[in-house]
Amino acid sequence: MTERTFNPADPHATPTHEGTPYLVERRVLAGVPVLIERPAELADVRAVCLTYHGAWAAKEGKLGVYSALTTHGWAVVIPDAALHGERLGDTPPELNAREYVWESVRRTVAEAPSLLDALAELFGPVPVSVTGSSMGGYVTQTLARTQKRVRRAAALISSGIWHEPEVRRPELRAFLDAHRPLDHAGDAPPTPLLLASGDVDPAFPLAAHHVPTAAAYREAYARAGCPETFREAVFPGVGHYTSQKMRDETVRFLLAP
Repeated sequence: MTERTFNPADPHATPTHEGTPYLVERRVLAGVPVLIERPAELADVRAVCLTYHGAWAAKEGKLGVYSALTTHGWAVVIPDAALHGERLGDTPPELNAREYVWESVRRTVAEAPSLLDALAELFGPVPVSVTGSSMGGYVTQTLARTQKRVRRAAALISSGIWHEPEVRRPELRAFLDAHRPLDHAGDAPPTPLLLASGDVDPAFPLAAHHVPTAAAYREAYARAGCPETFREAVFPGVGHYTSQKMRDETVRFLLAP
């Protein structure tokens, strides 16, 4: 192979975070299309962050959001949630809008163990954390409760109320009842959990969603004897989006020892 040298004043145009290059690749792991941001060598990956997008979005929208983690030896793995992105064609007919969201959540949660297995095969037995926004926050909260392989979890611009009168399908009602965070917060400890919201979020108004959800987790973590492992954050002036300060807080949380 020909040795290549690069001008330090005008280096190769690759993705970088604060001057440190990282790779972006597409793979299909356990049948799930994913994008992966990672250090140049697979052997350099020391941890993984599974990153779930929101409803009616796709994995491409999360590229670059958590790329700072790659400079710490992390791989950021961004799946297409079930029925989204490359998987939109799998959508069953006759779902209403809310049933579409919850069928996606249900399927995404169900396939997570196989995806975690595939990540372990690819990267080895490295720690795996999870973050997700909006609908991805539903997935994140559920995996924090049900997957002990999840080291840390950060649920952003999301809710634990799960009051869904438009969801009528029995299998989806059963999923809601089995995993509603407000009712099952006690299953989350001791997994470190961050709940972050904007104080002007029109989709999940703070008083109706963040406040009771945080209260349920706070009580559960205190009852489990590890109150310090639950954190909540509210960002002034932020609506239904992952703001820069929210992102930075999530990165700090994930990197904490």
